[in-house]
Amino acid sequence: LMESAASVGRVLLYCGGPCVAGPGQVVAPERSQFMRSHIELSQGRNIPFLRKATQYYEALAKRMVTAGVVCDFFAASLDQLGYLEMKSLVEHTGGLTVQTDNFECEYLKRSLRKLFDPTNRGPSSDPVMHGYVDFGYNATLEVQTSGEFKVCGIVGPCMSLAKKNRCVADTEVGQGGTYMWSLGGVDPSTTLAIYLEVVNQANAPVPQNQFPCLQIMMSYRHPNGEQRLRVTTVRREWTADPESPQVPLGFDQEIAAMLIARMAVLRAETEDAYDILKWVDRQLIRLSSKFGKYTPNQPDTFHLQANFAIYPQLMFHLRRSPFLQVFNNSPDETAYHRTLLMRENANNSLVMIQPTLIKYTFQGSEPTLLDAKSIQPDAVLLLDSFFEVVVFHGETIKLWCDEGYQNQPEHQNFRDLLSLPVTEAQEILKERFPSARYIECVQGDSQSRVVMCKVNPSITHRTHTPGQGNLVITDDVSFQVFMNCLMKFATGES
Repeated sequence: LMESAASVGRVLLYCGGPCVAGPGQVVAPERSQFMRSHIELSQGRNIPFLRKATQYYEALAKRMVTAGVVCDFFAASLDQLGYLEMKSLVEHTGGLTVQTDNFECEYLKRSLRKLFDPTNRGPSSDPVMHGYVDFGYNATLEVQTSGEFKVCGIVGPCMSLAKKNRCVADTEVGQGGTYMWSLGGVDPSTTLAIYLEVVNQANAPVPQNQFPCLQIMMSYRHPNGEQRLRVTTVRREWTADPESPQVPLGFDQEIAAMLIARMAVLRAETEDAYDILKWVDRQLIRLSSKFGKYTPNQPDTFHLQANFAIYPQLMFHLRRSPFLQVFNNSPDETAYHRTLLMRENANNSLVMIQPTLIKYTFQGSEPTLLDAKSIQPDAVLLLDSFFEVVVFHGETIKLWCDEGYQNQPEHQNFRDLLSLPVTEAQEILKERFPSARYIECVQGDSQSRVVMCKVNPSITHRTHTPGQGNLVITDDVSFQVFMNCLMKFATGES
């Protein structure tokens, strides 16, 4: 119907269970049949319906891209419902996805309200957007480069249009082999990772007075019917000396972490999880060995400049994130997390990789380390992992609440201590799109696992000292052990 209408639009897919019939079937209708698991996927088993259903939904996504239709996926189920097979509908058309346990969930309702209410999407720099939902439709992206480098591809919510010219590299990354892509629907948070390949090698360096250029042209249809084109041209400085101090000064560790994360997630679709972790480690070791300051074979002398300092920490949390670690997650949950990482901007992606943690005490509030030592019985923590916003009460705080101190007039400070993180959490939820799941928990209860699985396990059953923080029961190494190993490999110590 929408193909015949010759007009852009959105399809909102509300899914409460898996497809059990037709070409998009993902599981047999008998309840005795279970959906695929990560173990089956990793072992390469011949899973019924997986390949056929994936191909069907990919073909359907191509038709939607051609017709200028965006597909949004809203799922409510306690079990898997086939998002792994259906994700191309969202990723290729630039759609949005929200997954929850039931359709009555509050954060699903918040996401729907923000989707259709332009006043909930934040202030727009474009006055013409007043009264319109902040979306663009039927968007395309074109990349042109000067002769010094070529385009390998894009990792993000897009589809290759298979158009080649001199700017296209032989090496393909993600949606490669083209200089033009279809993005489908776009919004202010849609972010693409463009990967480039340097053509000039060391034996033919670019002259010092020559500046390589990159031009990005994005075309989209405004909700009011206008067709718009935005052109961005970037000129970059170049140095022929690989040892020049300008090289490390141009390094953006946060963007680099996001680019490596997208590459790792892309490779995780087809490669073994262990190999991906090793690849991430090798990239980190190579970078640290080249740009770190150290005496060979002396790990204690190793240190990194300020603009490299937090990069190892981001890689440490990436290795432990649900994007690469599939334990205790279903294939649908993993695919959902990876879809959001592939489309969100740098700030949101960094929060997904390394959640933010704020500590509230009677002395005030301050950002604190994402570490088990930050969990104290007389403090309240606010954790933001993008997918969840958690208010975490220490054991002593819980006891004071049970005694009813917050209801006594003389304990106004305690009431403020309890209310401030809740207010901050509501502000985060108000701005977040898609909205996050809100959790209030107490140290030691079942919901506290959301916090415990994110923090650096600096205190375990092997290193526990009473009074230092909260014990984390895990076999994962701490960040300090991770850094000690990195310093040994980077300095060349055998």
